[in-house]
Amino acid sequence: MSSRQTAPKPSNNGPAAGTGTPVQTEHDAVRARRDALPARLLSAAGVHEYALYLDCDGTLLDIAPTPNEVRVPPGLVPLLERISTGLNGALAIVTGRQLAEIDSLLAPARFVGAGVHGGELRNVAGGTIARVARALPASLLDTVMHRMQKLPGIIAEPKGPGLAVHYRQAQHLKDALEAELRAVLSQYGDELVLSHGRKLFEIIPAGHSKGTALETIAELPMFTGRRPIMIGDDIGDLPAFAAAHRLGGTGMRVAGEQFGRVDVDFLGPAAVFAWLQEFAARLER
Repeated sequence: MSSRQTAPKPSNNGPAAGTGTPVQTEHDAVRARRDALPARLLSAAGVHEYALYLDCDGTLLDIAPTPNEVRVPPGLVPLLERISTGLNGALAIVTGRQLAEIDSLLAPARFVGAGVHGGELRNVAGGTIARVARALPASLLDTVMHRMQKLPGIIAEPKGPGLAVHYRQAQHLKDALEAELRAVLSQYGDELVLSHGRKLFEIIPAGHSKGTALETIAELPMFTGRRPIMIGDDIGDLPAFAAAHRLGGTGMRVAGEQFGRVDVDFLGPAAVFAWLQEFAARLER
């Protein structure tokens, strides 16, 4: 259901011959394509019938050098609370982080959501967090943590049913790191998978993804029958985009390290924030 289309390249940036009418530049075409879907969703009569599924890092929050250095924009939490109220609770955070981290970042709010790529679930706002996937084997954690300590600049982040390994501060080690992790995972058959992210690798249980998480949340009473809108910025969000499409909704991409500035709907978290402000205003009219 994406509105992204390939814009024709103009032959020049000046007036069309003999008409005095400016030819649309490639920049204008890209901007028009980028703005089309978010604007159309806001202009639709049934905004109260949407359900919002939001990634966190790179979508709501700017990416930081380390996970602990992210900053929450002023006004973001009350804005999300306004939208959740306007949608009768149909707002969910779908993230690779643990939900306990999200709770800390977005305190005092505790939204419905899925953490660790579907490995955790909260099905009622303010409710408890349920572990959906089994914890990673202790032997794997011990092995990876021990090996990562020998690689300067690599940050290993255990998170229950998943493990994130960040190489943002040692990008030259990416290929060696991936080979190392795949060698470790080869000892565990097909029960675990290695996922790529923004300057990180994630080890997660097979069969879990942001797509499975979105489909599970979509069956909750406050989400049932609504048109899902997923907003994300990373490869891990692709299964959620696909799930939203299957359920009659859509996905919107945020520019960053995975999605370029051309085929996206938002140029960054600031643009997402502005769109959410307008969305909240439409809900309250």
